Amino acid sequence: MLERLNEAMDHIEDHLDETVDAAELARIAMTSEYHFRRMFSALAGIPLSEYVRRRRMTLAGAEVLSGERTLLDVAVRYGYSSGEAFARAFRAVHGVGPGEARRTGAALHSQPLMSFRLIVEGSSSMRYRVVEKDRFRLVGRGTRIPLVYEGMNPAIVEFVKSIGKETLGRWEEHATGEPDGVVAAVSNHSAEDAEGTELDYFHGVVSEAEVPGASEALDIEPGLWAVFESSGEFPLAVQYLWRDVYTQWFPSNPYRSRPGPSLSRTRVSEDGTHADAEVWIPVERAGD
Repeated sequence: MLERLNEAMDHIEDHLDETVDAAELARIAMTSEYHFRRMFSALAGIPLSEYVRRRRMTLAGAEVLSGERTLLDVAVRYGYSSGEAFARAFRAVHGVGPGEARRTGAALHSQPLMSFRLIVEGSSSMRYRVVEKDRFRLVGRGTRIPLVYEGMNPAIVEFVKSIGKETLGRWEEHATGEPDGVVAAVSNHSAEDAEGTELDYFHGVVSEAEVPGASEALDIEPGLWAVFESSGEFPLAVQYLWRDVYTQWFPSNPYRSRPGPSLSRTRVSEDGTHADAEVWIPVERAGD
């Protein structure tokens, strides 16, 4: 899988002065466009469209500084129909307009060419299972949160605090199915979402009955789920689990992600140093 991903990366590089077709990249990687975008975002830490934009502006920046072409010629070469649109995109990446960059020889930002490789650290084991579930319901409370790719998400921390430990304890008593206990769900998340994009976030338990203090419900469609478990230092155990799913498990197994909410359950020790984490990712068999 990683070899095919790198072939897709080569294709991007060969077509930076054209429209980069995500469907074609997925075909090269022999997977679905949805899974390719999710895989790329997880591995690279940025959406596919942002990577392409940064690479395109990296090459455009070099041409702007060289002075061999007019600014309009550079703009047209990299797919911009007007100098104004090119200038906006250029400034968004480099922090300076192309005209000023050429006049002053300004220092520009560079997006390195990415390639992917598998690193097996051997520091922890990842336990997984694949289960098929009928339609089920999460009951609890939902909110909107900004997307944070790395580190703790303060919005989630504040939201969970607002629910309160007593309420969460009552919810857990009413949980009636898998995933058991209090579960977090993130839905309407596109692999093209930039950091700070607002996502739907839900905190609740699996139950078909009324649960005290649970004012909302989230219905989840039937399908296959890959379930991953890990234990270790908090919050690293949780963050590394998500990373390892995409860098180690997906490239080595005949599954790909499918649309649907991602679920997680994290149980942190009383001193806040250790966590048992479980992640549920909606999947389908590759080739289906």
